[in-house]
Amino acid sequence: MILARLLTHPLTRGLDLDSPATTVRRRQVVRDKPFLRRIYREWYTSLAAAVPAGEGDVLELGSGPGFLQEYIPGLITSDIMPLPGVLRVVDARRIDCAPASLRGIVMTNVLHHLPDVSQFFAEASRCVRPGGVIAMVEPWLSPWSRIIYRWLHHEPFVPDTIAWEFPGDGPLSDANGALPWIVFQRDRARFQRDFPGWAIRSITPCMPFRYLLSGGVSMRSFVPAFTYGFWKTCEAWLKPWINFWAMFAVIVLERVALQVEKSKACA
Repeated sequence: MILARLLTHPLTRGLDLDSPATTVRRRQVVRDKPFLRRIYREWYTSLAAAVPAGEGDVLELGSGPGFLQEYIPGLITSDIMPLPGVLRVVDARRIDCAPASLRGIVMTNVLHHLPDVSQFFAEASRCVRPGGVIAMVEPWLSPWSRIIYRWLHHEPFVPDTIAWEFPGDGPLSDANGALPWIVFQRDRARFQRDFPGWAIRSITPCMPFRYLLSGGVSMRSFVPAFTYGFWKTCEAWLKPWINFWAMFAVIVLERVALQVEKSKACA
């Protein structure tokens, strides 16, 4: 208990996970920790590269502590709760956007907090135009991450559950960190059957150590910022075995036009 208190970042110590104040403090943590900020920059570069050019807005879900708007011009930031500097309050199960009006939905560590991902995908199917994307960075299951998320992380991590849903009483405290792996890997056939309008363009497992060493948004850094390049090189050496070591994955889905949609367009 004493060790956990010592390792907890002083800005977030003792705060309720579901309080808006916690997210505001975490935003400051991301800005104040150079090692962690570089991780976010890498993630944001990947998300921005996945978004197609052309017409339509890009909506970010769970903007919270981040700064993705620096990488995607005109980004519509949103969160489940009102927060300073965030444009909209949006529940991912009920997105207030016109049909086919978005060219992308992007998010960082958000999907595994959604209590009903099927409803989210239904809404995204309505809002994202053909050729548009959902691009996300999410926790990922591997033999290494199973140990870390099960024993060293505060969020629930339940890879063996059958359900994609969970109660969702707390927007940040309720989660299943294994959910992205469940939906896109274990139950991939179910996802493709239930949501044929989405093609899984890529799943890129990544980052075995750096986020852990950074302390994330709630802990102190475990290594100095100047070692970032060294740890990145170490992870590059592990690339042939990344499926064993990955703690995260960059996942990109592409909205495809179904045959029925094409037929309507031609009518």
